[in-house]
Amino acid sequence: MLLSEIIIRRIREEGPISFHDFMELALYYPELGYYMSAKDQIGQKGDYFTSSSLGSVFGAMIGRQLEQMWEISGRTHFTIVEYGAGTGALAHDILDYLKSNKEFYEQLNYCIIEKSPVMRRKESLNLHEKVSWYDTIGDIPEITGCILSNELLDNFSVHQVIMEDELLEVYVDYRNDEFVELLKPAPKVLKEYMADLNVVLPSGFRTEINLEATEWIREIAASLKKGYVMTIDYGYPSEELYQERRKAGTLLCYNKHTINDNPYFDIGKQDITTHVNFSALCHWGIKNGLTCCGLTKQA
Repeated sequence: MLLSEIIIRRIREEGPISFHDFMELALYYPELGYYMSAKDQIGQKGDYFTSSSLGSVFGAMIGRQLEQMWEISGRTHFTIVEYGAGTGALAHDILDYLKSNKEFYEQLNYCIIEKSPVMRRKESLNLHEKVSWYDTIGDIPEITGCILSNELLDNFSVHQVIMEDELLEVYVDYRNDEFVELLKPAPKVLKEYMADLNVVLPSGFRTEINLEATEWIREIAASLKKGYVMTIDYGYPSEELYQERRKAGTLLCYNKHTINDNPYFDIGKQDITTHVNFSALCHWGIKNGLTCCGLTKQA
């Protein structure tokens, strides 16, 4: 059965589903979701490139930053936790660079959090030492080191909202042989998110709310004994993200190195992404005991 047929059946049985639930099914449904299937996502044969798929320089650059973190942390046992390691290319390049620092390398432990069995198999083909895999960060003992992610949060399932007389949430229905959107009053948790960030959307403004990112940073803060969080992704702070020119939102789909904004096409076969709100990430990080060291462009 096609993934689109599974989603249609759920809608017919349960009624319209939130866009968040639609995106979760499209990306993470067992064996059929985009990130749970066996297809290549990254590279020439996939749908997009990442910095780590273009060469080893990106991994070496991060490796140098990790050396500085290790120095500041006291030159003791150091754990790197990478969320969603893709093909394992970034981990491979980081470890390859750090081999030249024998003292650091001997004290290093590299943990990958990966929920896709398919991606675990792909990662293991590139990684042969120093690496272990986990389902959640809670499975790793108290961490002194760095929690790293590269193009992870932009694939968390998001709630889509539109401001009219009040904040409304986007739901997905299936009528007349096509997926259609409808609006319902947004629940309290989505309104509180915007209020927490002191963001007031103008009428007609559509955007995304990534509650999973706030939960993610909370879990990290609870697990990190001492060290750093390095989050590399597409995104902006609030003052940039909610500019008038982004009133249609930031959702994009990647399919065979082309870009579109229709998540209801080729379900399970194309990536669905949204920009990260780094103000929100810093805000909820601070709420949970972290400190925002700064933001910079990848370049």
